[in-house]
Amino acid sequence: MTPSTGSAPTPPPSRPARPAASKPSLHRHFHRIAWFAVALTLVVVVFGAFVRLSDAGLSCPDWPTCYGRAAWPKAPEEVAGHAATDIRPLETHKAWREQVHRHIAAILGVLVLVMALLAARRRPHGVAQVLGASALVAAAIPAYMYGHIGAAFALAGAGEAILLLAALRWSNVDLARAAVLTLAVIIFQALLGKWTVTLLLKPVIVMGHLLGGLLTFSLLTWMAWRATHLPIRLAGAHALRVLLWVALAVLGLQIALGGWVSANYAALACGGGGWTTDSAHYIDFPKCVGQWWPPADFREGFVLWRGIGVDYEGGILDGGARIAIQMAHRLFAIVAFVALIAAAVRLLRLPGLRGWGTLLALLTVAQVLLGILNVKLALPLPVAVMHNAGAALLLFVLVSLLARVRDVGAGATRVAVD
Repeated sequence: MTPSTGSAPTPPPSRPARPAASKPSLHRHFHRIAWFAVALTLVVVVFGAFVRLSDAGLSCPDWPTCYGRAAWPKAPEEVAGHAATDIRPLETHKAWREQVHRHIAAILGVLVLVMALLAARRRPHGVAQVLGASALVAAAIPAYMYGHIGAAFALAGAGEAILLLAALRWSNVDLARAAVLTLAVIIFQALLGKWTVTLLLKPVIVMGHLLGGLLTFSLLTWMAWRATHLPIRLAGAHALRVLLWVALAVLGLQIALGGWVSANYAALACGGGGWTTDSAHYIDFPKCVGQWWPPADFREGFVLWRGIGVDYEGGILDGGARIAIQMAHRLFAIVAFVALIAAAVRLLRLPGLRGWGTLLALLTVAQVLLGILNVKLALPLPVAVMHNAGAALLLFVLVSLLARVRDVGAGATRVAVD
């Protein structure tokens, strides 16, 4: 019997290192594309507000074309005999607004698709899933145009399902989940844009379209900051983040109420409109139709779903229902103001965040003043559009801070950039 030599056993072969190419990483230009998408989304949101507030939302009654044209007709004789003219006569001074808005939104959609492909390129079959889902959605457009409504809905729904399942399966270490989810949101935004036209400005669709645009803006802002990787590390950041989340939730609800006001044409329900005939002062704020608490029909004012086939342009609600909507927006504005100013005061007390706190406070005050001026001046188009832009900028501040503020020592690792 051979005696043991006492030598150590041979170690098992080590597992080969994972190739560097398979590690989660961001494309080196991802953050630049993301920031460009943020700026373009802001343009889409503000220009969309301009379209809606200038009563141009139904100026192209077909979709995605405008009286059958990829651009827009320049003169009534160009659309003579087109089926869309039976729905609505051509208004050339409005049609270009709606179709330009669609084109800008389409460019944004392509940009978000590129981001999703870049983020998913390291995932197993990631590019194939994003391209396959996009192809299904693209196929739904001609199906809809040729009258195959059911097939179009099924194709778009299948594409959305593929993207949502991918977002659920993937982590967000390389922003793949956020990018694919943003693509799913923007596709649904396109559907809401179509339904805005085909359902004749149905208020719940109009409000949803506004919220979807701002959700897209928020997701892109969050991704842009994460891809740029400029964290703000604070001791006790958790308490600040809770306050910021509360402010964001309150702001989101106030934006939804503002969208409901706009969709139901209730901005001037409490009176307003410049100078009175007998004295040099404005009407009617803070009172409403001359009363602190006027008769209001909240039950009728907040019915979300009404019948199909009704043309909602100009609004269909009576005065009491519109007053209820306007009063709800005014009263919750107080809650939103308190929440946002509380967040601003907290930021002002933190070194390194005082600039953000000042910006948040100034935007909050400006937004309140713009809302009052909308009533006092009878909803002038520039002021109303700036009011929408102000909501987007407030979102930008809150989402930016939530994307950047971290506890000291938390989340020290960063995603590689290739």
